[in-house]
Amino acid sequence: MKRIAIFTDEPGWHGKQLKRAFANKGYQAEYVSLTECKIQLNNTVLPIQIKGFEQKLPDGIFVRGVPGGSLQEVVFYLDILHALKQLKIPVYNDGHAIERSVDKGMTSFLLKNAELPTPMTWVLREREAALVIAEQELKQGQRLISKPLFGSQGEGLRRIEKMTDLLWLTSSNGIYYLQRFINCVGEGYSDTRVFVINGQAVAAMRRRGNSWLNNVSRGARCEAIDLNKSLANLAIKATATLKMDYAGVDIIEDEQGNYHIIEVNSIPAWKGLETVCNFNVAQLLVDDMLLRDKGAV
Repeated sequence: MKRIAIFTDEPGWHGKQLKRAFANKGYQAEYVSLTECKIQLNNTVLPIQIKGFEQKLPDGIFVRGVPGGSLQEVVFYLDILHALKQLKIPVYNDGHAIERSVDKGMTSFLLKNAELPTPMTWVLREREAALVIAEQELKQGQRLISKPLFGSQGEGLRRIEKMTDLLWLTSSNGIYYLQRFINCVGEGYSDTRVFVINGQAVAAMRRRGNSWLNNVSRGARCEAIDLNKSLANLAIKATATLKMDYAGVDIIEDEQGNYHIIEVNSIPAWKGLETVCNFNVAQLLVDDMLLRDKGAV
């Protein structure tokens, strides 16, 4: 039986869904943490050592989580993903896709460079310059979101909406990432998550937050919506720009009816999405991975 490694530190519901989906296709999937991997170049063992795969490397890798840590630790984890791809092991999503999306500054740059609509953004190191930008935006009646370059599920995000908020404006490990806040259409706070697999927008949902943070992990409600062509095309282009096998693309419609891409997630959750769609997302992902890499997997 062919074996798959699912890189994750917390398998949870998503890990179980993936393991079951691989089993449905006749594959044995095992959970492995990237922290348990090593590079060993001594000509006597496999160059990449993965716990549970010491004698033979996996037939494929599904990346469900990359641990946080110091810069050196994160670079090491990405090195493992890059090396596995060099060894012709299918990696889904691969290290380059993870790099492009985990770094919010690069995500914003690539989207803007591809002429895709994304909020005005500033990434810089100097506090005084960051304060000047924030003051100018506030004077123009705008609000800002301060974000860490690396992070997910709304961790570390703060909204700047008045001058006194500037008193606590701090960097994230020496870097300021400021993005103009977009007022969404309609009442309250909401955005749209579009799930893209292999260049196709397969499903979408509206997330309604209890506050301006619309993350499901923070209590946002999931609502079924009809996925229109404009939303689908925008999500597909964003995913292609960051060269991802699959992605969760978050889009806000502003009060004038314009769309803005605010996030492209290379390790998206889909538990909330499945409450409003009628298919098994994990099986779609597994089917796509195996179909596209059937020569190797």
